[in-house]
Amino acid sequence: MRYAQHMENTPQSESADARQMQNNAGGYTFTIDKWKRLERFLILGTEGGTYYVSEREITRGNARVVEECFAENPDRAAATIAVVSGEGRAPKNDPAIFAIALGAAHSSAEARQAALLRLDQVCRTGTHLLQFVDAARALGRGWGRGFKDAVARWYCDKPAERLAYQLLKYQQRGGWAQRDLLRLSKPKPPTPAHSAAFRWAARGELVDGAPPMLSGYEMLKGAKRADDVAALVRLYGFTHEMVPTEHKNAPEVWDALLERMPMTAMVRNLGKMTAIGLLRPGADAARTVTDRLGNPDALRKARVHPIALLSALRVYATGHGFKGSLSWAPVPSIIDALDDAFYLAFDHIEPTGKRIMIGLDVSGSMGWGASTVAGLTPRDISAAMAMATVRTEQDVFVFGFTGAITHLPITKKQRLDDVVTMVSGLPFGSTDCSLPMRAADQESMPFDAFVVYTDNETWAGPVHPHTALESYRRKMSLPGARLAVCATSGTEFTVAKPSDPGMLDVVGFSASCPAVLADFISRG
Repeated sequence: MRYAQHMENTPQSESADARQMQNNAGGYTFTIDKWKRLERFLILGTEGGTYYVSEREITRGNARVVEECFAENPDRAAATIAVVSGEGRAPKNDPAIFAIALGAAHSSAEARQAALLRLDQVCRTGTHLLQFVDAARALGRGWGRGFKDAVARWYCDKPAERLAYQLLKYQQRGGWAQRDLLRLSKPKPPTPAHSAAFRWAARGELVDGAPPMLSGYEMLKGAKRADDVAALVRLYGFTHEMVPTEHKNAPEVWDALLERMPMTAMVRNLGKMTAIGLLRPGADAARTVTDRLGNPDALRKARVHPIALLSALRVYATGHGFKGSLSWAPVPSIIDALDDAFYLAFDHIEPTGKRIMIGLDVSGSMGWGASTVAGLTPRDISAAMAMATVRTEQDVFVFGFTGAITHLPITKKQRLDDVVTMVSGLPFGSTDCSLPMRAADQESMPFDAFVVYTDNETWAGPVHPHTALESYRRKMSLPGARLAVCATSGTEFTVAKPSDPGMLDVVGFSASCPAVLADFISRG
């Protein structure tokens, strides 16, 4: 009995299991395999780094993992990247583009082929393609036959009118322009319309047979009056990127743009449309925005990530951007619509009926970095993700923990930005991920499941989190009590014990995350 007690009392600064390794904070945690880490990187990225590790160091580490995955199983690596990207599971597509570029620059011919075959699934827009080429070239990839053919296919496989849209909307990025890629890849046009589109992009020449959008664009460039620009926008479906700079502050132009504006673009430009006076209380345009944000089918079809909506809510509610000088008076109905849209963007969640404790790591390391979304820290995002469970379940309690644990009186009726502000204002401290289980143990609080949002940089506790759960199960006679650990950074660490079926490690920002958690908890 004394031997077991020694294991239970092993502090997190020491290893309690041969499979553990020291994390960046000095504590000992379990590690995930390369495939799980690949998924974390694709969803979480490395932007902003962490409190303990720089962005550069994490990126280099994840790049090695991507390369190892391509070396072990090229088809699986490329397919994983394509699925995460295509299903909109990440707030940004940048990590997926970088990963597919790593595959395209791999030393293995099989890896290069597998990556290039998935190029169009990851790089769905013209700006994605330009970003991919820029990354691949920086990684040392030359313009070999396979690379040229893959880029050429990207242009040739699209219908001519859709291609024209891409060529107009995303003309250049990062030192590369569409004309550069066309000249280097030398695609063979499958139709006369494609030939005319290539000629326009590469040489600036408009010839007979060109897609109508290109002809309309030439007229758009010469338009002098805002009314004429608005009429052309409605006729040809131009986007705000295509509108000449001198007309970008005209409300009538933005009114025309809004009619067919993609959902993601609309969310990104709410501040601009409010600043120029198009969006204001009671205006038809404001009702258009709130109606679209309240359409769950439209949100899912547009693959708008919940965290992108959270970011938009936080920025819009402040009345000014995090960069630049643009400012506006927020429209209350749009703030409310963004709040509701956050929950609508998740997959359908069935309540479990279980007793759940949510533990939010609010330590110093969770307040560091941008976690792929400007203006949001991991502690902000984890609080918002927890709200999806709070809004669904009847018997759920939320606690914040650092070196101590604090009950957070979060209710279903609270607005999302208020909750994020509440959590952001909590004091920082050391990280002890065993606290939720230990607190429940000490207070004899019966829970069927613990859900912990953390960066896994735990180090300060007297016992390990998995040991605290095992002790809780015995004391409370709840052998089925479960622990789900939602990662908030793209490192290789986890506090979940891999061999315990009652512990789950997930990437905590995905739109499917609350549904996955509910399914896991229901099986307990």
